[in-house]
Amino acid sequence: MDVFLQQLINGLTLGSIYGLIAIGYTMVFGIIGMVNFAHGDVFMVSSFIGLIAFLLLTTVLGISSIFLVLAIVLVVAMLFTGLLSWTIERVAYRPLRGSFRLAPMISAIGMSILLANFVQVAQGPRNKPLPPIIPDVIVLMDNNGYQVTLAYKQIVIMAVTVALLAGFWYLVQKTPLGRAQRACEQDRKMAALLGVDVDRTISLTFVIGAMLAAVAGTMYLMYYGVVNFNDGFVPGVKAFTAAVLGGIGSLPGAVLGGLLIGLIETFWSAYFSIEYKDVAAFSILAITLIFMPQGLLGRPEVEKV
Repeated sequence: MDVFLQQLINGLTLGSIYGLIAIGYTMVFGIIGMVNFAHGDVFMVSSFIGLIAFLLLTTVLGISSIFLVLAIVLVVAMLFTGLLSWTIERVAYRPLRGSFRLAPMISAIGMSILLANFVQVAQGPRNKPLPPIIPDVIVLMDNNGYQVTLAYKQIVIMAVTVALLAGFWYLVQKTPLGRAQRACEQDRKMAALLGVDVDRTISLTFVIGAMLAAVAGTMYLMYYGVVNFNDGFVPGVKAFTAAVLGGIGSLPGAVLGGLLIGLIETFWSAYFSIEYKDVAAFSILAITLIFMPQGLLGRPEVEKV
C-alpha cells in the first residue's frame, strides 16, 4: 500500500507535466487539424531557457529567493518560448496552410530536427544539471523505514496544472479569443467571412500552446534537475499520446490523458519491468482507440457533406 501511494503521487506529478504539453497539441490540432510535431522540442527549448535564466538570476544577479527566481524564470521562459513558437508558425507553417495535408507535417518534423540539433550545437550533447530547487518534502507515512513522501515541488507542479487548466478553459469558453478559436475550429472559411481574424487566432493559439509548454518545461527542469537536447522527443510523443487518449481537441481530455499516461508509467515501473513502461503506455492507447476512436472525452468527428 505504501508503494502504491508513493507511485500514485509520482504518477500524478509526471502526468501533470504531460498534460500541460498535451494541451498545446490539442489546441493546435483542434483549430487547423495539424499535429505540431515540433511542439515537444519547443518544450525542450523552454527547459534550456529556464535553466539559463535560473543560472543568470542566481549566480550573476545573486537573487536568493527561490520563489522569486522561479516566478521570473517562468515568465522569461513563457515569453521567449511564445516568441519562438510565433516565429515557427509564421515561417514554417503559415505558408503551407493551403497546401496538401502532408506538407505542414513534414515541415513540423523538419522544424523538430532543426531545434534539437541547434540546441545540441549551442549547448552540447551532455546533460545540463540544475541545483536542487525546493528540496523539502512532507512525510505522509512512515512504515518500518519506508516513507511515503510528497515533495513541495510536486505540490507546485500539480497546483500549477490545475490552475492553468481552469484558466485556459475559461479563456476558451468565455473570452472573445476563445470564441474565435471555437469558430475557427468549426469552419475557418465561415469564421473569416464573419470577421474573425483567422491568421491572428491561429498565431495566438500557437503562442498560448508554447507558453504552456514553457511552464511544463520549467516544471520538468525543477522536478528532474537535469535537461538534455534529446528531452523533447520522448515527452513530446507521450504528450501527443495523452492528447489522443483523452480526446484530441478537448482541454480536459488532454490533461486526463496526461495523468493516465503518467500513472501507467509509474505503476508499471514499480510493479513490473521498467524497460517496458513505454510499451505499456502505448499499448493502453492502442486498446483505447480500438474501442473508443474519439478518445475518452473527445467528440465523434462528423464529416460535412
